[in-house]
Amino acid sequence: MARNKAQGLRKSTASGMRLPDADLEARLAERMNVTFDDAYLLRLALTHRSVLHDWLMLETVDARLQSNERLEFLGDAVLGSVVAEYLYRQNDLADEGTLTRERAAIVRSETLVRWSRELDLPHCMYLGIGEKVTDSARDRILAGAFEALVGAIFIDQGREAAASFIHQFLERYADALREGEVEANPKGRLQELVQERAMPTPEYATVAADGPDHARVFTEVVLIEGRELGRGSGRSKRLAQQAAARLAIATLEAELAAPGLLAADD
Repeated sequence: MARNKAQGLRKSTASGMRLPDADLEARLAERMNVTFDDAYLLRLALTHRSVLHDWLMLETVDARLQSNERLEFLGDAVLGSVVAEYLYRQNDLADEGTLTRERAAIVRSETLVRWSRELDLPHCMYLGIGEKVTDSARDRILAGAFEALVGAIFIDQGREAAASFIHQFLERYADALREGEVEANPKGRLQELVQERAMPTPEYATVAADGPDHARVFTEVVLIEGRELGRGSGRSKRLAQQAAARLAIATLEAELAAPGLLAADD
């Protein structure tokens, strides 16, 4: 049995698929500063659905033959909650729209991929033959794996431990992320949001241009399928569109947080 398993490991390594590796997982847990009571939860968080078929073809695999998607679902909710609480406590004067924009800047895919690479997750994932982590800043496998790690910690040790893990990153990066990402490129962030929701590309329209030529103030609206999501003004069309995009981001994030509101409007 041990010989068959060793042969299976050599074959899987040669073809690009890895069998469960307790040493690799232990090193990852050390980088995470987390000690799991149930080590199989960490293994599950690293298990991409593409590997399940390959593992089933082998004689023995020491793992739960499930993907990390359920943990990803849970971790996404826990991450959003922890970040929301963190931002709420950091700034007593921030209004709902500001907090929403800051949270969106932090939990975006690029951020999670960056944090995943810090943990060296590309070399820890269990992927099927032919599947691989890309160099993209928005790699869905890595973003999902980070959320799955949060979910695994939550199940294994509770919300406080999950929050402690997330705070390691927040304390280093939150200020730069919340103040820079959305403010620097609100139109780009809005485009990402609508793509994630499989919505049409936002359209911008000028609805007013007031004042003398040397001090013109433009008013722009951003529309999706004819629906106005944001309106903003500025000394140029670009600045007005950015202001409109920021409001549109807040609108979409609020609807994601309370989808019933959108249904009621329809």
